Amino acid sequence: MARTQDGAPQLTGATSEEISPAQVQLLLATSREALQAAYCPYSHYPVGAALLTSEGKIYSGCNVENACYPLGVCAERTAIQKAVSEGHTTFRAIAISCNSQESYAVPCGACRQVLRESRESLFLIIKKSWYTKTNPFGKQWDIYLTKADGAYVRKTLEELLPFSFGPEDLKI
Repeated sequence: MARTQDGAPQLTGATSEEISPAQVQLLLATSREALQAAYCPYSHYPVGAALLTSEGKIYSGCNVENACYPLGVCAERTAIQKAVSEGHTTFRAIAISCNSQESYAVPCGACRQVLRESRESLFLIIKKSWYTKTNPFGKQWDIYLTKADGAYVRKTLEELLPFSFGPEDLKI
């Protein structure tokens, strides 16, 4: 497995359009590994996520709960925040894992909205001169939902959050 200088998993050989089955398996395995670090003493529902940047780097995240529920953070948002804080703003796919065998790990509504957001809305509010025409999150990137046994389905954000509201709707 290829790794970056800081030891993070890195996919190699992916085209801009397609992720190979082996690369999908690495993304899924990384999300399962992240699941082990989850801090969930209240819900007892660990979640792991692995986010693939357009450069091929994988950022993982887990859910971290707090007794004051709204202060906790989900695995998907943890992975996104780690990637963005390291300067990555364009993504190709995310894998989400949980220990449930009955249902797939699906993002909550808040995570779906964060997945939907684009760099335009993140930076436009802070400093208008940072505005770009890129839409690194958007509606069409791949989301892999898994079960405990490794079964997974591939969805797009458009399928998980139809009729979504995004920066382009603000007409700014």
